[in-house]
Amino acid sequence: MAIVKGTDQNFKQEVSEGLVLVDFWAAWCGPCKMIAPVLEELDADMDDKVKIVKLDVDENQQTASEYGIMSIPTLLLMKNGETVDKVVGFRPKEALAELVEKHA
Repeated sequence: MAIVKGTDQNFKQEVSEGLVLVDFWAAWCGPCKMIAPVLEELDADMDDKVKIVKLDVDENQQTASEYGIMSIPTLLLMKNGETVDKVVGFRPKEALAELVEKHA
């Protein structure tokens, strides 16, 4: 499954079903750039378990504000539209895979 670009308009729909890892990021954020290839690998390895949605906080301030995003990258793990876990900052692929497995 390809990584989905989230927006204020489609966010609720994209996270409404199943397990979804949401990456709140911005183009100017160094650690966000570091985590991007990790998320690509995670998507390739775990596409049957988790959907990945990337949401640019500069372009989608309403959703970022609604979820209280203060630092980026922030990763929210959501299950059927509800937040079940949260990670702030860069994490290696193994740590993110464990996070997903814990809630799969």
